Amino acid sequence: MTSMIMLILMNLAVMASLYFTLFILSTFFGIYIDQQSMSGLFMMAAFFGFGGSFVSLFMSKWMAKKSMGVEVIETPRNEFERWLVNTIERQARDAGIGMPEVGIFNAAPNAFATGWDKNNALVAVSSGLIEMMSREEIEGVIAHEISHVKNGDMVTMTLMQGVLNTFVIFISRILASMVARDRDGNTNQGMYFMISMALEMVFSLFATAILMWYSRHREYKADEGAVELSGAQGIYYALAKLGQVPREQLALNDDYKAFGFVGFLGSFFASHPPIEARLEHIKEYAGA
Repeated sequence: MTSMIMLILMNLAVMASLYFTLFILSTFFGIYIDQQSMSGLFMMAAFFGFGGSFVSLFMSKWMAKKSMGVEVIETPRNEFERWLVNTIERQARDAGIGMPEVGIFNAAPNAFATGWDKNNALVAVSSGLIEMMSREEIEGVIAHEISHVKNGDMVTMTLMQGVLNTFVIFISRILASMVARDRDGNTNQGMYFMISMALEMVFSLFATAILMWYSRHREYKADEGAVELSGAQGIYYALAKLGQVPREQLALNDDYKAFGFVGFLGSFFASHPPIEARLEHIKEYAGA
């Protein structure tokens, strides 16, 4: 519940900041976006589509720490934390990225990576994952997350989200203006607002399906990266073990389930491929 409230508040804050930016641009700099023209409407859609995505990206580490209760390891307090930090440091060096922040959070078996830049990331593992898995398996999970960072998946997903958001807003407003226009060519603003909001929700489903397809593709690439960084056994047996855990115990906030595999409305909207498909792909990639 706390995570959901924080996510809603963050989204409201993002929208408020974007509207405030438009107000500043128009009031003090004379920059005004005319939404009555096709080009102006597209500029407005791009501003909110990309603006919301990038603000969320830049806030992702802070939000992850707050919503997931991540405790960042500043100075290792025990042998395991030293091993965890050293493992992430070694894999980050092998992957050619900057040392990420390392964190632990209390939850069922899972892990995630987030951050706006490959040299300014956060990699966190859950207490459930630590208790459930061997160090070889944990190393495989970490290698998967490091591969996400190395591949720049957070940024590419943000760019794709921005493009999809832009077209969802643009097309919804165009169709709403056509439907809400009377015979004299005047637009009923109340009807325009309601129709555009309804269309945005509908088109967002299609946009989400496209984004989740791309997310599933990137998961296979991250698994391949894990094989390269730490060998096939760690990630393979980690996934096999996770496949035995009931899905309802693995749910994470949608923004941070980087290693999880909990989708919604079936596999079409799943952010991660089925465990069985990932295991088969790892075997094929490793030549097993």
